[in-house]
Amino acid sequence: MIRTQISLESEVYEEAKIHAAENGISLAEFCRQSVTEQLVKYRKAGPIARFAGIYDGDPNDSSTVDEVVYGKRFL
Repeated sequence: MIRTQISLESEVYEEAKIHAAENGISLAEFCRQSVTEQLVKYRKAGPIARFAGIYDGDPNDSSTVDEVVYGKRFL
């Protein structure tokens, strides 16, 4: 196992500690499980989906594509 350090917003940190305690696990274990869950989702998405950006995004991205791509200042 490799030791690492991360920074979290205070609200996220407190919520994560509560969730971990409610589930009887340490904050470190909660973080490990969370990272593992995200990696599993990423792997399942496949290389084409990851490249195309359909792995994760806002449901409204297609209706605001110009804003997403070019930013508001160009509209």
